[in-house]
Amino acid sequence: MASFREKNGSWEYIVSAGFNPVTKKYEKITKSGFRTKTEAKHAARRVEEELKEGTYVKESKKTFGEFTEDWIAHYEKRAKVSSVRARKIAAKRLLDEWEHYPISNVTMSMYQQHIDELSTKFSRNYIDSIHSTGRMIFKHAEKLKVIKHNPTNHFEMPRMVKDEVTEKVVEVENFLERDELMEFLLLVKNEGLRNDLVVFTTLAYSGLRVGELLALKESDIDFKTNEIRVTKTYYNPRNNKREFSLLAPKTAGSVRTVELDPFVIGLIREQIKQLKEEKMKYRKVYNDQGFLFVDQEGFPMPIKMVALRLQRLMKIMNRDIEEHKRKHITPHSFRHTNISLLIEAQVPISEIQRRVGHTDINTTMNIYTHMTKQTKDQAANLFSSHLSDLTAKLR
Repeated sequence: MASFREKNGSWEYIVSAGFNPVTKKYEKITKSGFRTKTEAKHAARRVEEELKEGTYVKESKKTFGEFTEDWIAHYEKRAKVSSVRARKIAAKRLLDEWEHYPISNVTMSMYQQHIDELSTKFSRNYIDSIHSTGRMIFKHAEKLKVIKHNPTNHFEMPRMVKDEVTEKVVEVENFLERDELMEFLLLVKNEGLRNDLVVFTTLAYSGLRVGELLALKESDIDFKTNEIRVTKTYYNPRNNKREFSLLAPKTAGSVRTVELDPFVIGLIREQIKQLKEEKMKYRKVYNDQGFLFVDQEGFPMPIKMVALRLQRLMKIMNRDIEEHKRKHITPHSFRHTNISLLIEAQVPISEIQRRVGHTDINTTMNIYTHMTKQTKDQAANLFSSHLSDLTAKLR
């Protein structure tokens, strides 16, 4: 039964919450600030009903920052290192707003307004990441009964407004056409540094993500069938060659076997032969873990090194091309290059999906829409030829 008392001109209720087996004490729930005793009675009755039904939530006084720190510690035990890092980056945008604010005081309106404001500064993908992180934090708070109401419920993603003129100016295709790839690989053959030819040729011919490539070991190559087995990915956010880790691939579909051209398998054979010589030459410092694409101490090449090597080569390739016509090519561009060439070769979409490790075929289809110019022209010509008789009669 609740009791009431007048305190400093307002009313307060005191409700017995029963015996707490954790603290070994009988607890009370109090709340003050009611203008009248009747208001206090109504509020106390709601609390008593919630206690009876087991739905009562004693909202925490923890700040959003304190709870987020607890949640990250919880999440770290259940997710990959790369996922934790991404969540921390996204959570920073929420911490900037509410780090010292009580988590139980964040409302739906506040949450919606903050994401709306962020949407004017960042991309759709980043906003998705921020919201997903926020939803996970508040859902965990709801589960632990730290908050009564989840402010991410009924959230509506804002419409992302983009400057169409700006987009057209900066839009550059992010893969190489067949003739451009030939030009690039010939350049690598003649002017590339150590490992460049085997690294970029394997990326272009396999469609592997760069992290999957750098995680490859000699044991992943089947020289009888000309196949490579993708089972792991290289992770090194600080680009310190000694602090890398191997993670499970991006998705379940990313674990796969990829058939390679005998020429590429030949390059890998030569790479292994060269590595044996280097292991002997640098045996005092060589860190032999069986990796294929390594520096002279046996550590896998950091992804940043691959990117810098690529920048060097693209600078040479683009020296006679006007700046606004140059393509922005990254190590990941070779994955799109591979998919585009598979499409040109009329490989079925389902087989492309399997080779590149897309769990969702929509991902493959989205890249399909960015086919090479040659394929687009070929489609248009085939269509025109197919309807030539009809077109002649309509003229």
